[in-house]
Amino acid sequence: MKKFLSSVAMAVAVAACSPQSVTPEPSTTSSDAAGPATAEIKSGVDYHSLSNPGEMKVTHLDLDLTADFDAKRLKGSVTLTFDKLAADASELVLDTRDLDIQSVSANGESLAFTLDEADPELGAALRIQVPDGINQVTVSYQTSPQASGVQWLTPAQTAGKQHPFLFTQAQAVHARSFIPLQDSPQVRVTYTAKIKTPEELLAVMSASNDPDTPRDGEYDFTMPQPIPSYLIALAIGDLQFKAMGERTGVYAEPALLDAAAEEFEDTESMLEVTEQTYGAYSWDRYDLLILPPSFPFGGMENPRLSFITPTVIAGDKSLVSLIAHELAHSWSGNTVTNATWRDLWLNEGFTTYLTYRIMEMVYGHDRYRKEAVLGYQDLTDDVAALPENDEILAIDLRGRNPDDVFSNIPYEKGALFLRELEQKVGRAEFDKFLVNYFQHFAFKSITTDEFVAYLDKTLLADHADKLDKARIQEWIFTPGIPAGAPVPTSDAFELIDQARSHFLAGEVPASSINTQSWTVHEWLYFLNNMPEALTDAQLAALDEAFNLTQSSNNEIAHSWLMIAVKNNYEPAYERLYSYLVSIGRNKLVKPLYQALSKTEEGKAFAKKAFEEAKPGYHPLTVKANEGFVE
Repeated sequence: MKKFLSSVAMAVAVAACSPQSVTPEPSTTSSDAAGPATAEIKSGVDYHSLSNPGEMKVTHLDLDLTADFDAKRLKGSVTLTFDKLAADASELVLDTRDLDIQSVSANGESLAFTLDEADPELGAALRIQVPDGINQVTVSYQTSPQASGVQWLTPAQTAGKQHPFLFTQAQAVHARSFIPLQDSPQVRVTYTAKIKTPEELLAVMSASNDPDTPRDGEYDFTMPQPIPSYLIALAIGDLQFKAMGERTGVYAEPALLDAAAEEFEDTESMLEVTEQTYGAYSWDRYDLLILPPSFPFGGMENPRLSFITPTVIAGDKSLVSLIAHELAHSWSGNTVTNATWRDLWLNEGFTTYLTYRIMEMVYGHDRYRKEAVLGYQDLTDDVAALPENDEILAIDLRGRNPDDVFSNIPYEKGALFLRELEQKVGRAEFDKFLVNYFQHFAFKSITTDEFVAYLDKTLLADHADKLDKARIQEWIFTPGIPAGAPVPTSDAFELIDQARSHFLAGEVPASSINTQSWTVHEWLYFLNNMPEALTDAQLAALDEAFNLTQSSNNEIAHSWLMIAVKNNYEPAYERLYSYLVSIGRNKLVKPLYQALSKTEEGKAFAKKAFEEAKPGYHPLTVKANEGFVE
C-alpha cells in the first residue's frame, strides 16, 4: 500500500482500526464483532472477494479504456483470460462495484451474465456463464462518476490549473470499481492496456512506461510480471518526465517537476543499496509519479511507478523515507504479497523493516535510530488507543471493511518483530534469510501460516538455540508488544528531552533553545512529546520563537496544529483551516478532524472546512472523515 507507514518521520498515511477477536493460534480465530461467531478462519480464504478463483482463476487482462473527463467515466472493455481449475466449473465470478456492465462476450458471441445485489462493502458479484472450451471473455462496461477507486480532478484542483487530472487507487478492494476482475491479492495477473485520453494529456500506469512516448492521446502499456489487482494503477494529466538516474525518474506536473526531482534524487542510490543487500530488482524501472495533494495516502507502491503525495516535498529530503518505503515494496509486497488482507503485515511489516535498513544504508546510523524511535512511539500510541484484538498481526477482518487493517500494527509491530529476529540471529544471518525468502516466494501471494511454516523450516531450524517458536507465535497471534521486545533509542533525543523539560519548567525561554542543528526528526520528537495541556503563554512563546504555525514542512505543521487544536490556540486556526482544505492525505487530516470533533466549537469549525474541502477530497478521505463532522 498503500499507502501507510507508521513513523511520523516516514510520512505515510494512516487509517483507523476497530475491534476483532483472535486467539493465539495460526488458523483458529473466534469473532465477536464480525463473521460467524466462534467460526474458524480458513487460512488463505479471502473474505473480501466475491469471486471464485478456486474454480476459474483469471491470469491475464487486456484493457481498452477511454477516459471521458466530461462524464467522469472510464469507458471500454476488459478481456479476461482464465484457467479452469474445477472440471465441472461453468461460471466465472468477478468482483464489481458500481459498474455499468453493458455486455459480455466470447469469440464474438454474447454470453449470459447476471449481476448480484450489491453488498455495501464488497460490491456486486458478476456471474458469467462460460461454455466448454472457452478460456477468455470480454466485458464491456463503464465506471460510475463516484467510483471509489477513481478520482477526477478539475483543472483548479491541480498544480498547473490548466488541465484536468485522473488517478486511481485500488488498495485494498477498489480495483473492482474501475475493472470487473477477481479483486483478491491472491489472484495475480499480467496485463496490457490501451488508454485513450485528450491529446494534451499523458497517461501512465503501473506497467512499462516509455518516458519518450509521443503525447498523442493513445497510450499502450504492458505489465509482464503477475501482480495482484490492488497494484493496477492509472493516472492521466499534464505530466512531464525528468530522469533521476539510469533506472529512476519522476513524472509530475510541470510546476512540481524540478522540485520533486531534486528532493528525490537519491532514489537511484536507494535502489542500488537495496539490490546489493536483498537481491536484484525485478521490475526494470523504478519511477515516481507526484500526484495532486488530494491523494489520500503518503505513497502507493504500484510496481514500476510509485504514486507519491506532494506533501513530502519538504525541500531538505527530510521525508524521503517514504520513497524508501515504496521502493522496498518492490521486494516485500509486490514480489512477495499477502494472500488476504488478514496477512497485510507480511507486506507492511517487512517493508517497514526494509525501509529502516535502506535509510540507514543511505543516510547513516543516527538517522536510522531517530526514525526508529519515532516509529516505536507511533506503535505504542496505537497499542494504547486500539482495542486489544486490533493489536494482533494476523488480524480477523471478517465482516469488516479491509481498509480497517491499516494502522501502525502491521507496519511498526511487524517491523519490530523482524528486528527482534535480526538481533537474535545476527544481521548477516537475517539478511541471508530475507534474500532466500524473497527468492523462494517470488511472484507469489502467501498467508501468515505459510510464512510461519517457512520460518520453522529455515531460520528456526538453523537457529534453534536462539529462537523460540512460542515467542514467534506470541508476536503474530497475541495483542500488544511482547515483553522484552527491542526498544529503539537515540542519543540525539536525550538532548531534546532536556530542552523540552527546561522550557516547560520555565527555566529556559523558547527563544533560547538552540535548534540550529535540528532535523525534522528532532522537531517531531520535541513536539510529539509535549504534554496534552500547554498554557497560552507557552504556546505563544513556541510559535513566536519558531514560527511553527507557518511551518512549510507538512509533518511539523501537522504536529503543531494537533497541539493547537488540543489547546484551542486560536492564532493557528487560520493556518489549520487552509491546511485542511488544501491537503487530502488522510494521515495528516484525519487526526485533526478527530481532535476537532471533541468539542462543539471544534466540530463546527471542522464541518465548515470539510464542506469546502470535500469536492477535492478523494472518496476514501471523505469516507474516513465525514463521521467527525456529522
